[in-house]
Amino acid sequence: MLRIIDARTGEPVDAAPARRGLTRVEVHAPGSGLTDLRVLLVADLLVRALELGGTPVWALLTGGRRRPELRADATALGIRPFEDSPDVSAGLGEAQVVHVTAEGGATPDGVRIAVAPVETSGPVTSVGASVGSDLTPRESATRRAATRESETSGPSAGEPATSDSPSGQSVGPGPLRGVDPAVLRLALFTRHHNAPVRLEADVLGEAEAALARWRGAVARWARRPSRPVPDDVRGRLRDAWDDDLDVPRVLGVLRDVENEPDLPDGARFETYAYADRLLGLELTRDLGAAS
Repeated sequence: MLRIIDARTGEPVDAAPARRGLTRVEVHAPGSGLTDLRVLLVADLLVRALELGGTPVWALLTGGRRRPELRADATALGIRPFEDSPDVSAGLGEAQVVHVTAEGGATPDGVRIAVAPVETSGPVTSVGASVGSDLTPRESATRRAATRESETSGPSAGEPATSDSPSGQSVGPGPLRGVDPAVLRLALFTRHHNAPVRLEADVLGEAEAALARWRGAVARWARRPSRPVPDDVRGRLRDAWDDDLDVPRVLGVLRDVENEPDLPDGARFETYAYADRLLGLELTRDLGAAS
């Protein structure tokens, strides 16, 4: 049973209703910065975990003055679409409501997941295309226009002022332009959602290397006879994400599986494919590409 820490009380609560019924996941992300994007990512994880447990989910995105920019970056990051819902007062007879918001964000009464901020410290240039530099004139103009808009309307608390993804491939504002979205997704997973995450060159570089290594390994393992996910490994994965969406612990289980000498490669493959139903990192993307 998935249990989360309610940010209002500090106590664990069931994210799924005790009786079979609908859970409404209501996302509060008023801006388009990296913390807003992390809020959507945590909500995406929550929806995936609930669905893996057999709970029906109604996922909503409420409020926000920069919703198109946020949705574009969320799509690039592999976050499933959330419904627009300016008024959810009527509801659908859901048995549980979970609000996902940034730390300090205002939400209606109810169970709340508070997501810690994302921090950066200047341009990051070690991942993907040159990040935050070498903009075309059109991109520079877009950046300046977004900056002017932010100066008049103001960014979300604790966020960089702009969000710029004219090509549809880069994710995040300012310094993170050009970062591979899957690398950014994995980098954001390295810290629990209640802890701040600092995106610097070494963090992104480690995520890039791990993602490439895992995708290559999964492609190799897929060429071996399939074996089921070992029961103890499945249990460890479920225990991790059912414990307040502890994704860093999930990643630790995958590292153990990668390095376990006695585990058949077919079982490694099935384990990574199973965990990716939660992680959404496209770990099986390179199947057929290994030499």
